[in-house]
Amino acid sequence: MDDNFDALRGIFDARYSCRAFRPDPLPDETIRQIVSTAGRAPSWCNAQPWQVTITRGDETERFRTALLDAVTNEKPNPDFAWPNAYPGATGTRRRICGFQLYESVGIARGDQEARHRQSMENYRLFGAPHVAIISSESDLGAYGALDCGGFVTAFTLAATALGVATIAQASVAAYPQMIRQHFDLPENRLVLCAISFGYADPDHPANGFRTERAGLAEIYDPRG
Repeated sequence: MDDNFDALRGIFDARYSCRAFRPDPLPDETIRQIVSTAGRAPSWCNAQPWQVTITRGDETERFRTALLDAVTNEKPNPDFAWPNAYPGATGTRRRICGFQLYESVGIARGDQEARHRQSMENYRLFGAPHVAIISSESDLGAYGALDCGGFVTAFTLAATALGVATIAQASVAAYPQMIRQHFDLPENRLVLCAISFGYADPDHPANGFRTERAGLAEIYDPRG
């Protein structure tokens, strides 16, 4: 059992948000392995509400172009409202992550233009050859979204175990109507997030930092 735990912990420790990908596509079998493994995630009443739409090749490029066009010409209108705020430690962690990213790519704290350019890499999918769009049945509401969060975690860990890099992106879900139209998804599918994935570019500076994780004392509240 210890060997199993150590292997699992190693996958958790190896996973990170990749912000620069090589263009090489993944084998179809690798993608199928990732999705089928992620599908083992637990869900409320075993509803398994997640659906995943995955692009490759020219379809990735078409979506990248359509997404950039939407960012330029449409107002964000996500299916789920963005957080009202990031209070306390959540805001601190968010700011530190941003500062680490900007420092890694040489962006000064006051350089708003450079920050905007880096932000737009979200909508270029960081150059990834594939993107997965995660959607849920609208009638399931927050519980469907909760279940899909487990699927996203499982997807990123399964990918890591196969040497595939990922980044989960809420930013892409700001344009759900365009996404539904682009992929011909029904109106009852809520767009929750995207996962850009592929092989990491190990030499890109954006992949050269790792975020800190909260210590046990910050998240663990034993009682009794």
